[in-house]
Amino acid sequence: MMAFITRCCKSARAIGTALLLVVANAATAGSIEPVTAALNQNEDGYSLAANFNINLGSHLDDILTKGGVPLFFNLEFVLERPRKYWVAEHIVSYALVYRLSYSGLTRQYRLSNGALHLNYATLEEALSGLGRINASNVVEKGKISPGESYSAAVRLTLDRNQLPKPFQLDAITDKEWQVATSTLRWKFVAPNSLAVPQ
Repeated sequence: MMAFITRCCKSARAIGTALLLVVANAATAGSIEPVTAALNQNEDGYSLAANFNINLGSHLDDILTKGGVPLFFNLEFVLERPRKYWVAEHIVSYALVYRLSYSGLTRQYRLSNGALHLNYATLEEALSGLGRINASNVVEKGKISPGESYSAAVRLTLDRNQLPKPFQLDAITDKEWQVATSTLRWKFVAPNSLAVPQ
């Protein structure tokens, strides 16, 4: 009887340890959550304003800051016109690539988008900057019809394919490398006038 109780206690301890490891892994995994998004009218059409809450997780924080490995992020925007008896009509797709890196020499984080570079003193500031998207002219004014209703979607993702080759397999199989993302969808009704208010 005593041996049975000892075995049960050991099994309970093993299960408890396994649960702690699962919780610890979940705590270190990252996430990118969209908060708000809108299309804003301008002279040439519409610009995109979006906000994301970004948490890389402790493992990717270390890879970026201590390992010096740059991280790449893809912003994707899609606008479609719903149709009753057919699939939605694709209006426009828009994509941007952001590069986040850390310099041990200057102790600064650099966020790059094409030729535009911004430096930040802390990772929190850099992630906050990355999470504030202002993309000009994502939709040209001739692409949409005034008064029409459209379906818009935006998401920001970590591009694992841009990681160095030795890390790419880890990024697929190891939960510490994974960053959960979701897509924000909303209904957009084009104003009746494309004139920008003065």
